[in-house]
Parts: sequence; C-alpha cells; structure tokens
Amino acid sequence: MTDSATLYIVPTPIGNLDDITQRAIQTLAAVDWIAAEDTRHSQKLLQHFSISTRTLSLHDHNEDKRVAMLCQRLKDGESVALISDAGTPLISDPGFVLVRACREQGIDVVALPGACAAITALSGSGLPTDRFLFEGFLPVKVQARNEILQRLQDATCTTVYYEAPRRIVATLQDIHVLLPDRHLVLAKEISKTFEAYVSGNAEDILAWLDAEPARQKGEFVLMVSPAVKDKQSVPGEALSLLSALCEELPLKRAAAIVAQHYQLKKNALYQAGLAEQGRQ
Repeated sequence: MTDSATLYIVPTPIGNLDDITQRAIQTLAAVDWIAAEDTRHSQKLLQHFSISTRTLSLHDHNEDKRVAMLCQRLKDGESVALISDAGTPLISDPGFVLVRACREQGIDVVALPGACAAITALSGSGLPTDRFLFEGFLPVKVQARNEILQRLQDATCTTVYYEAPRRIVATLQDIHVLLPDRHLVLAKEISKTFEAYVSGNAEDILAWLDAEPARQKGEFVLMVSPAVKDKQSVPGEALSLLSALCEELPLKRAAAIVAQHYQLKKNALYQAGLAEQGRQ
C-alpha cells in the first residue's frame, strides 16, 4: 500500500467519520508509524477503522525534538503518516517543521487530499471564492487582533479565519466596531450534528449567538466578505503599489500594472497618481 521512507500527510474527518477517504484508511493501516497531534484523541478514529498502526505524538511543543528522530526512521526505510486532531495537517496545525526537514533531506513527502474546515466552509458560504485569503486564528490580544481586522477596510477578496469558542463573541464585537456594515458568514460545527451557517453583519451574528448560549460552543470558521468597491475610490494598498512603481516607471505604465493586479480602472489610478504627484 505504501512505499518505505515516505512521509504521508493524511487528512482526517473534521466531524463526520464518513468523510475520511478510502486512500487515507489504507495509508494509515499500511505505514510503520502514525505521528498524531494527540495520540489519545486519534485512537478513537483508528479504533473505529480497526487500524492498529503504532502511534507517537507530534505537536507544537515537541515537534522540534521529534523531527530528527522521525527523519532518521524515514531514512532507515520506515514510512510515517502525519495526522492532526481533525482536518488537513499543517493548516493551523503542527507539521511544517517536519515537512520542511523531509524536503531538505530528500525524503519523499506525499500529501493526500481530504477534509479541511476552511475550504469546506468557504465553498458553502455564498461569499466570493475566486480569490480568498486564509489567515488561520486571529491573535488573542485585543490590540494585535484589531490591527489585523483594520486591514480588512480595503480587502479585495474574502478573508477566512478560524476562531475559538471562548473568543468568538469578542472577535465579532471588535468587527462590529471596526466594520459594522461588512457582510460576514459564520460556519459552526461543519459536518457535525449542529452544523450551521449564519450570514449578516457582526451585530446580526452576535444576536444569533446570544439567543442560545449553546451556539457559542464548538468549532468556528469566520468569513469576511471583500470591501464593497467604490468605483471612484482606490484602495490604500493599490495606492501604495502605484507610488512604489512610479519611482521606476512612468505614471501611465504604473497605473496600467496596478489596474490589472487589483482589477481597477486605469483612469482612476492615473488620476489618483496625478493627485499624489500634485501634493508632492
């Protein structure tokens, strides 16, 4: 089923056990070792599918120490599957250090497709999906969190966050202050019994959460729509790029490049550039 000396990145279900792939089950049963974020948590999954492969822990607090040992086992011809508690490993979960080390040392890495909360939530959100930015978890500290949220003032694509139940209300309260009219979608408990998608502004979603305290529990994916484009205005990030390019290129050429990159009107950028030059 598997080749020796290969690290397999194996997604696991984010709620419904039926969402695991046949290939994932076969791989987990065939490898020599399974490196799991929490071996006790993962045993429930492995027992459900009658998988008896040996496990060891690999999490944020021991990954640096585990890497050398796992790379040596891989070099010795053993195969290893990396799993997280749920979903695709490395996506806001441990594994980056191990995968990077394997790549650097010429060890084969094979990533299996599978469940990912961010992608599943986005696909069912009704928000634009042609371009999106995944930011993982927002900072715990209020100031750092607000600094990131303020950047959404001129966001040109859908932004996706994970959020913990103990912070979801505080985060939505911050968004209500900073982006009171922005359209949001909150996905809760994806693929589980109490799955829900809630749309509206921050005030709407806060009201939904407050209506029943149980709604504040579980796993959340918070998605923020792009800023509504005012055809007469130019986003700050586009102006910054225009200014930088104008140091090397004529304004007309710089405006054309920025317009293509941000899908804006060339004339609006050209006029903004002229206005900026007039202020200098």
